[in-house]
Amino acid sequence: MADPMSQEVVHGSKACGSCRWWRPILEDERGPIGPCRLAVRPGDFPGSAPACERHLGREEAIPPPPPPARERLRAPVPPLVREAGPAARVQPSSPLPEELTDMTRDEFAQAIREALREESEVVPLAPKWEGGTVLLRPGDSQAQAKEIPLDSLFHKVVMIRDRLRVLEQRLNVHPKLSDAEKVELQQYVTRCYGSLTTFNLLFREEKDRFVGEKGGPV
Repeated sequence: MADPMSQEVVHGSKACGSCRWWRPILEDERGPIGPCRLAVRPGDFPGSAPACERHLGREEAIPPPPPPARERLRAPVPPLVREAGPAARVQPSSPLPEELTDMTRDEFAQAIREALREESEVVPLAPKWEGGTVLLRPGDSQAQAKEIPLDSLFHKVVMIRDRLRVLEQRLNVHPKLSDAEKVELQQYVTRCYGSLTTFNLLFREEKDRFVGEKGGPV
């Protein structure tokens, strides 16, 4: 099988397989396939796809977000505040900060999307595991062993963690569950976290790790 991390040049340009934003999670007749974390292309696609203008080498640092372009909008009319009494005066409330009034609506929406994407998707793998593999060796010596890229395994672990967090949040606000039922179901979620603490050694940041019943990351 071709190494997706070594696919540097395709049709005279860099390939998605050498980009930091692409992660292999499955394999089909085209070889390793996976998503772009920036969602430049939808769905899963092979690492041999030609890279886009947002290509970032695996050894390159993630760049800080660029400052938004300044295209000044007409300042919104502030709401009016009336003082009580016969000689009431009309006074404007405090204006919005200049950095907000200087942004277009599209720039503001894009800034929110990028902040949410960074918060929810970019979970760094511990440096010592980068480029590593998991070897599955069967008990039958005649059977062939299987290697899985650690990046692929880590991506699946993070997806499980994020979906458990969403499940826990929905349980907390479910309108038809009693408090006792919520506590009981949350205990099952906590036990799931505890069963997955084995994978905590893959996470670079302690805040991203699974927390079991003891109340702290393992």
